[in-house]
Amino acid sequence: MPELPMNPDLRANYEKYYEGAASEWRRIGAENKVKNIIELCSSVPHQTVLEIGSGDGAILERMSELRFGRELYSLEVAESAVRKIQERQIESLLECSIYDGYNIPYEDGRFDLAVMSHVLEHVEYPRQLLYEAARVATCIFIEVPLELNSRLSEDFVFDRTGHINFYTRKSIRRLVQSCGYDVVSQVVTNSSADVYRYLRGVRGIPVFVVKDAALRVFPGWATSRWTYHSALLCRPSSLARYQL
Repeated sequence: MPELPMNPDLRANYEKYYEGAASEWRRIGAENKVKNIIELCSSVPHQTVLEIGSGDGAILERMSELRFGRELYSLEVAESAVRKIQERQIESLLECSIYDGYNIPYEDGRFDLAVMSHVLEHVEYPRQLLYEAARVATCIFIEVPLELNSRLSEDFVFDRTGHINFYTRKSIRRLVQSCGYDVVSQVVTNSSADVYRYLRGVRGIPVFVVKDAALRVFPGWATSRWTYHSALLCRPSSLARYQL
């Protein structure tokens, strides 16, 4: 695989991002994300699970608590994130390693499932990472925020969250398909009421109710106006493996 160095400014941002105590925000978010992982992936083999881009380990910890995956593995680009993950002492986590953001240091077909939850919006070369995930895993779970809507500003401004790619439901689906993935299932979800309550207090509940109802009744209009999340379960085809 060709050498693709990570932008040093992005790497520096992620090194600082996980300093300090593990946040309640990430814990609440992990509950939503793991719920989607289990709903889409419980019907496929998931004894060995690799999370690519684990952040501070909140998703790994929640998967371990729910006994999803007998053996969990983690890859991260930030040393500060790896330290946070190790501090959690996650029962099912067998290995947590630093990697360069693209070259996955495991052999072909090593894992039942690779998880990339809220990762591809951060990645400079998402196709290369998708090809690598296809090499090491039988199935891949992907989730991204659907931020390419009417509320997105005209011009890009980098902020601390590090999002550099912006997706719609259709564009993320076409991205993975163009990399040789077959989409087994795809869902669009709203964050839970707990997330809105954390962000806005009691005023967040009416916002949650309106957005949740809009997604159910007018999904096309809702996703064109507000940010939701899309989760996909995919299987790599021969094309994805050929691209490596």
